[in-house]
Amino acid sequence: MEVVVSKRNVVVGLVILTLAACGDAGRRDTTPGGDTTGVARDTTSAAGGNVTATLRDAAGKDLGTLTLTDSGESIALAGRLTGLPPGEHGIHLHTAGQCDAPKFESAGDHWNPTNRKHGKDTPGGPHFGDLPNITVGQDGSVSVQATTSGGTLRDANAALDRDGSAVVVHAKRDDYKTQPSGNSGDRIACGVVVSG
Repeated sequence: MEVVVSKRNVVVGLVILTLAACGDAGRRDTTPGGDTTGVARDTTSAAGGNVTATLRDAAGKDLGTLTLTDSGESIALAGRLTGLPPGEHGIHLHTAGQCDAPKFESAGDHWNPTNRKHGKDTPGGPHFGDLPNITVGQDGSVSVQATTSGGTLRDANAALDRDGSAVVVHAKRDDYKTQPSGNSGDRIACGVVVSG
């Protein structure tokens, strides 16, 4: 039996195979309007590129973006946030890459892969997700420059495990000792950590 293959059929076949191989590569799950709030994703496959968290308040207002980078055996966070209440606020890395408004409880507990106590002033502390308080100015803005006490984004004790991570800002200051979250109050802003 003789099989006749035209150039057109070969090209069409190659296009179909290429599209099938690509699948959902590069796709970013979002809620309507492009908002990544509340969306959990597998962040372990991204190897490099920028790692960021765009924080939003309970109403979904964009408050700014923080960049996270590995810094030796810790993670550095940097960026500028606006639209927060003036004063001192706790800020932490949380265990799940999900930010369901309005309470952001879906972000889970503080990121704590080594099962330590909360707070730098507590024997057996701190969690790797514990960060120094931020002080928001009267204009509602703050420059964030903070480093975790340990961990990495993707290697040993990785923040970007199967369910990802989130950055959360709290209503009150962290007292660095009260269990489990420093008496820092409600969660008022949250950002899913994503690779871009």
